[in-house]
Amino acid sequence: MELDVRNGHKEAIPLNHHPDFSELGYQVISELGRNREGGRITYLANVLNSNQQVVIKEFCFARAGADLSGVKAYQREIEILQQLNHSRIPRYIDSFEMPGVFYLVQEYKNAPSLGLRRSFHPEEIKQIALSILEILVYLQKQTPPIIHRDIKPENILVDEQLNAYLVDFGLARIQGAKIALSSFVAGTPGFMPPEEQFGHSLTQASDLYSLGATLICLLTNTRSVDIGKLIDDNYRFNFQKLVPHISPRFRSWLIKMVERNRKRRYANAAIALKALGSIEVVGNATGIDNLIRTIKPRKRATLLGLATVVTLAVVGATLMSYQPGDAVRQLLQATECQSFDLSSGCQGKTGD
Repeated sequence: MELDVRNGHKEAIPLNHHPDFSELGYQVISELGRNREGGRITYLANVLNSNQQVVIKEFCFARAGADLSGVKAYQREIEILQQLNHSRIPRYIDSFEMPGVFYLVQEYKNAPSLGLRRSFHPEEIKQIALSILEILVYLQKQTPPIIHRDIKPENILVDEQLNAYLVDFGLARIQGAKIALSSFVAGTPGFMPPEEQFGHSLTQASDLYSLGATLICLLTNTRSVDIGKLIDDNYRFNFQKLVPHISPRFRSWLIKMVERNRKRRYANAAIALKALGSIEVVGNATGIDNLIRTIKPRKRATLLGLATVVTLAVVGATLMSYQPGDAVRQLLQATECQSFDLSSGCQGKTGD
């Protein structure tokens, strides 16, 4: 409280206009975030008579529209959080209602959102990726698997030790559950996998697309609202020129994460996690790597085949210049036969 002096009189006024939850055992400290369009406000609060801090998420049904989609999202988030027990998913604590307003109480994690402008080294971004993938592995091991459906920088918290926390399960779905047509495009544009945009069923690869888009934003220091600048006319991410310092293997891993065709992505988080674990994030590509990447996929096999032929020809010419004996000539002939798969015509040459 503070004193307001007017006309010589002192009057106590509140420091803020936050809701009073003292009868429910909570005291609001500050506002953490606000989504005016969705009618959501998030508060940081103390649990009275304890040292515990919690997050209270307010959903105002009156501001969110006349339909029941908001209420269902609120109820669905509670149902899913109640069945989860992971150290990096803020646990469900309580929920209550007031006229036209619903409240969800969760564990507080002292970690800022990736939605804030923060710069990370590529190696740190890899650690964040591994941390989120571990959470997704947990969700996908549930019976049936759980799909988050709204992975983006704003829904990922990261502490000073690069531990990542996944929040906001308002759009989460159990894999295989029917989804109303009105909720198909409820995710965030740019982070939403193509299959969801076109009304196809979601799989364990769907969240990988959203995570890949999030990591590309971090690597290129792109804000979520500007993610469209990274997507070309063919609806594919075009970020390679912005991150020339990352290794070819890490770049390929990212491209696979955001493949438009879900069948070309990693099938699930466990496979993506295993693939990423051994990848060096920073490194320069060789001249051959750069050349091969500039050639269309259909021509790569032809190029590599020609390179093999040229290499064998050079090696053969070099060895012949030293006048090798019969054993060396037979070895060269055998190598040429294996390269061109002309075994039927080589049997006489090699003496077989």
